Amino acid sequence: MRYIGEISGNGTLKCEGVDIASASYDFESYSRKTGGLTGSGEITLAPEALKSCFGRSGVQLMTEDGRMFNLTFPEKLMREPNVAHVVVSGDLPAERNWRH
Repeated sequence: MRYIGEISGNGTLKCEGVDIASASYDFESYSRKTGGLTGSGEITLAPEALKSCFGRSGVQLMTEDGRMFNLTFPEKLMREPNVAHVVVSGDLPAERNWRH
């Protein structure tokens, strides 16, 4: 894998299509040898909202600029009550749009 860069911003966390809460994100991206991008990083939001979605499938983040990211939780525990590590897929920006 090759490091591409990072993005951060704000959006709305959704579980199974239902808006849950406002969230901020900070993701890093990598280019896969087989093609395409993959990402990972952290989301931050209200503890109760995060707890309600933690570990569930169908979790997405709609960013302020209209991108939809699919999120999975690779860890069984949250790092802090309002922060979780996630793996990101979906509508990731093109390589040139990531900060280096």
